[in-house]
Amino acid sequence: MNYAYLAVAIISETIATSSLKQSLGFTKLIPTIIVILGYIIAFYFLSLALKEIPTGIAYAIWSGVGIVLISTVAWIFQGQKLDMPAMVGMALIIAGVIVMNVFSKTSSH
Repeated sequence: MNYAYLAVAIISETIATSSLKQSLGFTKLIPTIIVILGYIIAFYFLSLALKEIPTGIAYAIWSGVGIVLISTVAWIFQGQKLDMPAMVGMALIIAGVIVMNVFSKTSSH
């Protein structure tokens, strides 16, 4: 269940971060509300996940998956360009998260 909490936290943070651009410096009401609620939900569910998942592992997953999701959302919906070095870098981030979770003895399974 803790990884489900972490997944909700990551998705909420991705939505919140992706909405920052549309908030135009917090001058647009609806995107601003999405940002605020998204971060509240994200940190609440992250706090639940941290009851069982070690902080370092949770943060590695949070940041790694978050980078890839936010970059993907920006590419699809905001016209951000992703070149080959960016895609290779994101693949390495995902590989690092997988290595930590599969091979690290600090991971809680």
